[in-house]
Amino acid sequence: MTGTPARTDTDATTDVVCLGESMVTFLPSRPGRLADVPSFGRGIGGAESNVACALAAAGHRAAWVSRVGADGFGDHLVDAISAYGVDTSAVRRDPARPTGIYFRTATDRATDVHEVAYYRAGSAASAMSPANVPCEAPLAGRVLHLSGITAALSADCLALLRELTAPRPGRPLVSFDVNHRPGLWRGSDASPAVLLDLARGADLVFVGEDEAEEAWGIVGAEAIRAALPEPAVVVVKRGAEGATVFSRGTDPADTVTDVPALRVDVVAPVGAGDAFAAGFLSATLRGLPVRDRARHGHLMAAAVLTVPGDLTDPPARDHADRLAALADADWGRLRLGPGWTGDDTEVRET
Repeated sequence: MTGTPARTDTDATTDVVCLGESMVTFLPSRPGRLADVPSFGRGIGGAESNVACALAAAGHRAAWVSRVGADGFGDHLVDAISAYGVDTSAVRRDPARPTGIYFRTATDRATDVHEVAYYRAGSAASAMSPANVPCEAPLAGRVLHLSGITAALSADCLALLRELTAPRPGRPLVSFDVNHRPGLWRGSDASPAVLLDLARGADLVFVGEDEAEEAWGIVGAEAIRAALPEPAVVVVKRGAEGATVFSRGTDPADTVTDVPALRVDVVAPVGAGDAFAAGFLSATLRGLPVRDRARHGHLMAAAVLTVPGDLTDPPARDHADRLAALADADWGRLRLGPGWTGDDTEVRET
């Protein structure tokens, strides 16, 4: 099956290693400007650790590689991520640098009123480099999942990603989520070229149509694939329209698979991109067809969209498999609301 990572002879093999910064997130107690919110609840946030947590909750062996400060926030991150069943043994403590934190408003990140206040400059994770993150840990799984966020943190972090995406014998399947965050690249005009170069070094790429246009000035799924000819699989996320997957096997010509998104009663529009990547990777690890990989991505995203936070328990595997196997017309009639992951009665056809 196209893009399926090789299995090994040991059941103890890690399925996916996710490398990147996680931060303690302060979530507002109510909507409004950061200046007006009276209190915040504590959570965790990080694209790569979100993927690791979702995969572990779905029954996979997932590991998270990073650096955190030797502080209480670092303790909280490691404890919270470990609680999902993620292996955090490769996370290192930095006594000289703090754990990153951030505050955000309750509104959708895509809106003009959304605010995020990052306190991550000089963080422990921003000091990750080829010197202090030996390749053995990131390359120990069947899949290595990275994102463009890490490349923006520092020159050392970028050097690490360049090393991990470089061709080498026995390299695991490298998954790369472009995750273009313009605010992290302030003062630099290098982000488009950097992200394109890293994506071209991966085997599996996730990229949104909107971010491809913003970062590279490229419009449309076919044009995105033309700019990324090397990866075996390119997943172009098209928002509410769904996803287009370009996959290449032994035949040099692509197979193009369009998979419509689900209709979802959204509770909070955060975390869906990471959840989609986790669902797609989960189905990839299981060797499912490309259509079902994208459907599992949509289902995992729907699980997160119907809860207030960035993370939630995914649907049971047999439940998700039944939905992913539906005929196209039945898939198109689904509408998912809060609670659907634990109770079939919440899955409605319209």
